[in-house]
Amino acid sequence: MAGRAWRWFTGLQLVTGPLATALVLAVVVGLLVLVTSHRSRRWLTRRVPLAVLVAGLGLGLVWVLLRVLKPFPDGLPWLVFLWIGLGLLGLVLAVVSWPGQRWWRRALTVLAVLAVVVGAANGVNRVYQPYPTVAAALQLPPYDEVDARDVLTGDTAAPVSPADWTPPGDVPTTGALSQVTIPATASGFPARAAWVYLPPAYLTAHRPLLPVWVVLGGQPGSPRDWIDGGGIAQRLDAWADAHHGLAPVVVMPDDLGGEVTNPLCLDSALGKADTYLSQDVPAWITHTLQVDPDHAHWAVGGFSYGGTCALQLAVAHPGLFPTFFDASGQAGPTLGGATATVAATFGGDTAAFDAVDPLHELAARRYPELSAYLTVGAGDDEYRPQARQVTAALRAAGVDVTSTEIPGGHSWDVWGPGLQQALPWLAAHTGLPS
Repeated sequence: MAGRAWRWFTGLQLVTGPLATALVLAVVVGLLVLVTSHRSRRWLTRRVPLAVLVAGLGLGLVWVLLRVLKPFPDGLPWLVFLWIGLGLLGLVLAVVSWPGQRWWRRALTVLAVLAVVVGAANGVNRVYQPYPTVAAALQLPPYDEVDARDVLTGDTAAPVSPADWTPPGDVPTTGALSQVTIPATASGFPARAAWVYLPPAYLTAHRPLLPVWVVLGGQPGSPRDWIDGGGIAQRLDAWADAHHGLAPVVVMPDDLGGEVTNPLCLDSALGKADTYLSQDVPAWITHTLQVDPDHAHWAVGGFSYGGTCALQLAVAHPGLFPTFFDASGQAGPTLGGATATVAATFGGDTAAFDAVDPLHELAARRYPELSAYLTVGAGDDEYRPQARQVTAALRAAGVDVTSTEIPGGHSWDVWGPGLQQALPWLAAHTGLPS
């Protein structure tokens, strides 16, 4: 009974549904409780306005720090600042109201501020939707996670392509997710643990040689981004179910080196992210996984920062990743400004930066061997113009480009459905029956 209740609770939706609505109401009720924690005139006319002022100053400090430190290359939407402000207001009201309260009122204050902070945090979550469920927010193991030692076996794969493979009678109904360590042997990159999705066909005794998709997360983020926000395992399980268990082997490495760090997917003063993703990760794949060794059937993709990184890797290493998927990526690597970016990466050497900037690379030569699928939200006013700029540059360089715009902004409302729409295209370009 307890196990069923826990599974029910952790499966609750945080972006839509009753719990999401309840958390919005929790913010309102929690703030009302905190505002009415004292009934004196002095409290209402002095302390509450003071709390609002302090919370406003705190929000202003957050805005200044974001502008100065630029932990994210793009700005935050006003709705995110609203939720941050409400969370700060709840905390300040709790501190200001604490002196002189009775024990029961202090207990109520604690509950109220928790309601405000949790509700405000989920308000931010609803903007980008990285954690659609309670389980994702708590970073619980995915439902289909298995120990890597149980699935990364040394069995010999059948030397046949997916098109020539005959499914045996033991094809599982779902694939498996495993957390793995990909050593940074050549790069020294401080990579976190990666994730691998192995489709049902891979889990059979006589697996075919399946294509490889390297899929990258956003910034801030983690290698779990596509698992939690994008539901990639469920999407590919459904694809495999309709294709006799066939789907790609998907490797989700760390492209950041930390939750909020930004190495710009380059080899620069910020670290050797490019070497890690173009040498260490492929070497681990080839050594550890039984997959198609023909890089004509390999692809790289990602969303936001990961989409920009996919563009960079494909342009820099077209023989390694001749196919790429870019969801809401930027036109190139940036820390928010050209001068700051060049200074942080190459000590102000603009020519060195231009040599690894994808738009400059595309302008310098043609890439007829590349195929690209770009998608962006129709309501994404910041990234949609950049997607169009990249599309034009790719086409001018001879790249086979498919470009789409779908309803939504800069969130999983676009990235998950965008991948879903791209699945037939990606399958066809990487040697899977579509």
